[in-house]
Amino acid sequence: MTWLTLLLAFLQIGFFSIGGGYATIPLIQEQVVDRYHWLSMQEFTDIITISQMTPGPLAVNTSTFTGIRIMGIPGAILATFGCIFSGFVICLCLYRFFSRYRSAGPVFTVLKGLRAASIGLIAASAGTILSMALAGTMVLGGIAIPVNGIAVVLFLLSLVLLRKFHLNPILVMAVSGALGAVIYSIPL
Repeated sequence: MTWLTLLLAFLQIGFFSIGGGYATIPLIQEQVVDRYHWLSMQEFTDIITISQMTPGPLAVNTSTFTGIRIMGIPGAILATFGCIFSGFVICLCLYRFFSRYRSAGPVFTVLKGLRAASIGLIAASAGTILSMALAGTMVLGGIAIPVNGIAVVLFLLSLVLLRKFHLNPILVMAVSGALGAVIYSIPL
């Protein structure tokens, strides 16, 4: 693998990452897991988890951590640059375009279509994250994967604490992490 391949992969990700961080996850997965096999699905899921817990945009964090895992610090710089640069150029072009055609009806029709595509990408990434967290692997070809009961209980407990009792998400994450460390470190 060359640095140019890594840079081009993340330039492509940045170019097509319409819809923000969660919409970018399937694009990054397609490049680094499915196409180039730089990471396993478990490694990719771990990177997504870490990216969600660290400050900063999800897509940038995911790109940085993926680049570090693949090629160290130079990989992190290349992947992050690739992810950001395309979006930066697109933003400049869109600013000029919208400054000129602010009131054009067809422009807003196109944006509605892009919004629908973004929702689909976010739903796909949510499905991937849930299946990895609750089953430990992807559900492929309709084959049922055994569900991790402990993970389901922790997920549901966290959901109830957040939605019904409105507890602080950081507190819920810390307690879930501590419970997971205790539960999963006990030999069965």
